[in-house]
Amino acid sequence: MSKVNQFTPDDHKIVTSAVSLAEKSTDGEIVTIVTGESDHYGDVAWAISGLVALTALLVISLFPEIYLGIIDWLADGWSGITALPYWTLFIFTALKFFGTRLILVWKPLLFLLIPPPIKKARVRKRAISLFRVSTDHRTVGRTGILLYLSMREHRAEIVADEAIVAKVEPVIWGDAMVAMIDLVRAGTPGEGMAEAVRQMGLVLAEHFPKTDQNPNELPDRLIEL
Repeated sequence: MSKVNQFTPDDHKIVTSAVSLAEKSTDGEIVTIVTGESDHYGDVAWAISGLVALTALLVISLFPEIYLGIIDWLADGWSGITALPYWTLFIFTALKFFGTRLILVWKPLLFLLIPPPIKKARVRKRAISLFRVSTDHRTVGRTGILLYLSMREHRAEIVADEAIVAKVEPVIWGDAMVAMIDLVRAGTPGEGMAEAVRQMGLVLAEHFPKTDQNPNELPDRLIEL
């Protein structure tokens, strides 16, 4: 996935320090991951291109006189064409299809056109995938939790291990998510993740207070993909 450059070395230190401090009061293990984007969305770009091409073909079929008029104007009234040949329709549609796909190589435009539900689903899928690799069942008490931030989609996810899910309703993490997104939008993503970690730590300390039997099993450092 795309590498982000919004996080500075100082941001890494801020987030790492926040995780270390939060875990002093809880047996919970917080993992933080940030990435530039959660998916390349190539399939979405092709789908949009196909939709544009089919729409253009539909418009030609419904209003052929407009295009015939354009051809006649370009030929200075000497085209002699009274109906669009099939091969011109094929070429026109192909140009629309591949032309749109070429334009959508520019990621800012592509991400502007991607429906929010698709972004949400892809970010969630990626977060769960990373959770399974980095956090799931990697702690003695099943108390691992992942804070995942995807910068280009402007979305974040919290995915927790089974012991945490059993005690903490997902809605409880809402304040941490809002605090983080607000600071990310303000241009301080490191502070945003640190504040989310702080609030997550308070919740974890309430349900999983620190004991002597639970060592630090997962890395405190911010993971940047």
